Amino acid sequence: QVQLAESGGGLVQSGGSLRLSCVASGVIFRFNDMAWYRQAPGKERELVASISSARSSKYADSVKGRFTVSRDNGKNTVYLQMNSLKPEDTAVYYCNMPRSSRSMDYWGKGTLVTVSS
Repeated sequence: QVQLAESGGGLVQSGGSLRLSCVASGVIFRFNDMAWYRQAPGKERELVASISSARSSKYADSVKGRFTVSRDNGKNTVYLQMNSLKPEDTAVYYCNMPRSSRSMDYWGKGTLVTVSS
């Protein structure tokens, strides 16, 4: 059974930094693409960043230059380094392992990031 477990969320002041981690279990991690999504109150879930099994990364325009996604296959972990945080980054951040069918994606339970102004 595949499980994704996020950690690292919390309260931070505007301009601060946080690093989120997501540990995957029950899967051969290195063969899988990974992604981070977020959902702010009253808004739809949106893709923040993704990293392929070949370590190719993509970012939402809103976080380019501030967030960095990386992975450590030896630790079955994907990271999201978030710098220069803004109040609009406040959201629950979810770890995602995409499948061939979106409905079959694996998701973590999420970790809350709150950025105060």
